Amino acid sequence: MELMSGNEAIAQGAWEAGAHIGVAYPGTPSTETLEAFAKKDGVYAEWAVNEKVAVEVGIGASAAGARVLTTMKHVGVNVAADPLFTAAYSGVGGGLVVLAADDPGMYSSQNEQDSHWYARAAHIPMLDPADSAEALRYTREAFELSERFDVPVFIRSTVRVSHTKTPVEPGAREDVALKAYESNPAKWVMMPAFAKPRRKVQLERIDALRAWVEDCPYNEVKRGGSAVGVVCAGATFMHVTEALPDASVFKLGCTWPLPEHALRAFADSVDALYVVEEASEYLNESVRALGIEVASYPAPLPRDGELTPGLVRAAFGYDAPAHADMPADIPGRPPALCAGCPHRLVFKELARMKAVVTGDIGCYTLGALPPLSAMDTTIDMGASVSMSHGFELAWAGTDHRPVVGVIGDSTFAHSGLSALISTVYNQGAGTVCVLDNRTTAMTGRQGNPFNGETLQKRP
Repeated sequence: MELMSGNEAIAQGAWEAGAHIGVAYPGTPSTETLEAFAKKDGVYAEWAVNEKVAVEVGIGASAAGARVLTTMKHVGVNVAADPLFTAAYSGVGGGLVVLAADDPGMYSSQNEQDSHWYARAAHIPMLDPADSAEALRYTREAFELSERFDVPVFIRSTVRVSHTKTPVEPGAREDVALKAYESNPAKWVMMPAFAKPRRKVQLERIDALRAWVEDCPYNEVKRGGSAVGVVCAGATFMHVTEALPDASVFKLGCTWPLPEHALRAFADSVDALYVVEEASEYLNESVRALGIEVASYPAPLPRDGELTPGLVRAAFGYDAPAHADMPADIPGRPPALCAGCPHRLVFKELARMKAVVTGDIGCYTLGALPPLSAMDTTIDMGASVSMSHGFELAWAGTDHRPVVGVIGDSTFAHSGLSALISTVYNQGAGTVCVLDNRTTAMTGRQGNPFNGETLQKRP
């Protein structure tokens, strides 16, 4: 028995399943997964330039017969959505498993989003572990599931699952040979003539998955009393069972597709059915869409942020557990750029110039906070370059403040390059500062195409 974080357990599960290749772009809370996988024996792992490229590398390796793990945070799924939606048509060769690590509470993210919607929209099955033991098991078994149904499989975690250490029982690695490759344009060339029949294959697969999920081993019912029944998934299951020890709980280990008949039978077995989830309406809307009546909480459940047992208890009209209030005299500790960081000087000069600064995703986003207060916008990876061009277009021909885009080296490689090419092609004006520290600092100093060393220390 060992203590592992959810991320470490996912890496262990992929290794035990005989995965050959891991590809990712670092992003909290997913980053440690590929770092842990890269240290395993008999695997190849790399940081890709962005999540779209990571998934495309993964699809290529899968088509060639390898089992592949790709990992990303929730906003990375936005970037990877293009190949993922089409991979749900083409299918796989070797098993292809995609970790989508969500961040309810936005501990290190620019938004709060629920990756369940991607599973539903792309028709890709999604498994939702509640702790590290399930993360290991679900990931290990997801590769066989991927090959059985000829489809990529999502593993969804949240920051609480990814970063909490719980006991696991690691196992031995399965020696899985590469699947034999045979040229098959009808499966892999997604032009309209081939995509149309693959769409019919996809529809048949959806029906097969819906039949499978009714009895799949990842959905479990914890029986309590019959007065209250709760449907939940992932880390929320832990909060619900602690907060409502007398309730019956339907724990969804597979959150797409949903087991309609099993959920209906569970709903019939309790007086009132509730759905508890974090920062989303996915499960609530999906259960209601099955024609199952969902009760309203006696008191409001927060619509944003992480849940806790206390918040769940309060929503059901119970007192929260006693706790000590934080002393009022503890000073705040807002995040700041590290002492000695050379980016401080850049922002100090931009503030002196009274420049409009379009920023980007990275630790330098902290340039927006006092005492620097020198960043006006941050939206997504690469937006600093695109938005600075937009400012220049809107203010063309006017006497305006300087407009400066500020972007880090890893983010520049991720999507800033394409934005810069577009600006130059359209004869845009403007200034772009690449804050090049030869590392991906915000997520723990991972490599990128400008620092000269790959994830597994190759030049």
